[in-house]
Amino acid sequence: MGHIVSAKEEVYQALAERLSRTPEGAPINEALMAILHKMYTETEAFVGSQFPALPMTLDKLSEITKLEEQELKVILEDMSNKGLVLDIPRKNTFYYMLSPMLVGFFEYTFMRTGDHLTLKELAELFETYFHEDGVMREIAGVDTKVMRTLVYEKLIPLAVETEVLNYEKASEIIKQAGGGAISMCACRHEATHLGKACDAPLEVCMSLGGAAEWIVRKGLGKPASVEDLLEVLKKTEELGLVHLCDNVMNKPTYICSCCGCCCKVLRGINEQEIFAAHPSNFKPEINSEECLGCGLCSDKCQIKAITMSDQGNAIVPTVNYEICIGCGVCSSACPSDALTMTRRDVQLIPPENGREKLKRMANEKGR
Repeated sequence: MGHIVSAKEEVYQALAERLSRTPEGAPINEALMAILHKMYTETEAFVGSQFPALPMTLDKLSEITKLEEQELKVILEDMSNKGLVLDIPRKNTFYYMLSPMLVGFFEYTFMRTGDHLTLKELAELFETYFHEDGVMREIAGVDTKVMRTLVYEKLIPLAVETEVLNYEKASEIIKQAGGGAISMCACRHEATHLGKACDAPLEVCMSLGGAAEWIVRKGLGKPASVEDLLEVLKKTEELGLVHLCDNVMNKPTYICSCCGCCCKVLRGINEQEIFAAHPSNFKPEINSEECLGCGLCSDKCQIKAITMSDQGNAIVPTVNYEICIGCGVCSSACPSDALTMTRRDVQLIPPENGREKLKRMANEKGR
């Protein structure tokens, strides 16, 4: 006798298949199905499963779903308030887009406070999901990654400073955006519900441009001026956190301040050797004559790319350039300036904008 799937389960299966077709991807397994059942009502799952690839207006979605516009609008508003749908204002109307898993409804879930038991259950489910075989590898991307690393600007050598482009500088990205929003770090907040969070601050996640407007409108963060965001940048560098941003050249939507113990991307490197972020265009080089052998660079590295080894007369650091993402945390921590950041031989030129990034990711995955 064949396995009988209920109509309800078919709706959730259709939603899972729709999410798996996003450029970022979402491999289907038991953990994903449990997450979807927890986060979507059956009606929301149906609506989500019907979303086309491109943002659509209410009337177009009404035609696709066969739901009356007024009824559908209420459903979409509820989904948007949960971070399952993005409602994007454009030309006196709204365009609606299904949120992907990452960067998407995972972050929007844990950018908010709420019922502790529900968030704890979701934290456990997401933790299981992201450690299932193939999940992070799929989300990470092929040649085009979800994120890219920003080097600490104070470490950029004077010899190349005039050649550094605005997309390589966190401060310029913030200034060009004209401010944004500050919200909770979703990864660190999730880790608090798992009892695994470090003592790095929670409210350090920066959103920019239209993304910031949406974050504020949904109550997921507070408005922040350019000066506010630059202060967060300074504070997180003092703490040795890694700056990761949206992997686009123009108008990145976020800058994260990440640790190797909580961040999904850095944990992917540490625990699964999977890279969801491109390295910066810089790398550390060691001046062995200046090195004190203190090991601070190794201790501070968030992805364990530096090891200390005994080389006869001294204990010196060795950089694994296959892993190093060029963040500058090690160089910033060095008390003797023995680690300096230099240009990589091969330079990353990110996609021009978000649409180009998603197009590249989709093409590379055959979607």
